[in-house]
Amino acid sequence: MSSVGLVLLSPLLLAIAVAVRLSSRGPVLYRSVPPRDGGQAVSLLQVPHQWARTPNATQDDLEALNESSGALFKIRDDPRLTGVGRLLRRFSLDELPQLVNVVRGEMSLVGPRPLPMRDFDRLEDWHKKRYLVLPGITGLWQVSGRSELDFDDLVRLDFLYLERWSIFLDLSILLKTIPAVLSRRGAY
Repeated sequence: MSSVGLVLLSPLLLAIAVAVRLSSRGPVLYRSVPPRDGGQAVSLLQVPHQWARTPNATQDDLEALNESSGALFKIRDDPRLTGVGRLLRRFSLDELPQLVNVVRGEMSLVGPRPLPMRDFDRLEDWHKKRYLVLPGITGLWQVSGRSELDFDDLVRLDFLYLERWSIFLDLSILLKTIPAVLSRRGAY
């Protein structure tokens, strides 16, 4: 499915690369290396919406504006985002290159989303059990409210997914991801 997705989405990926290149400095793709328990670190590919930002403020400067609970860092109207960066985040287009990670066996289409090191460092021990499986491009919490959820609810949904895993559940989440992304509910 990931290989087919890459082929079908290649015109969109090319358009995103051109838009990022024209709107901001830096590379068109970057590698994030989220922490992983029980496995070796993997470089996850992502379109750098973080670099498609204005240089006015760093995350440290904006920590007081964090709107998320728990370990997550989320700002609904992040002043660092350019127009292209905002569009990429709204429709989760920055995640599309991770299809390459799925093809390489480093990620799953469905599973717990990897967190950046800043967020991982703030996790409680019970949260870290979600790292015992491959990370996913989408998951149960993405189709259940995304950034609108409390962090503990997000982790509980990941555990629920892990406890009830089935191919049918994965297919159901994949199908629900499309309307969740298009509705932009909780996307920021």
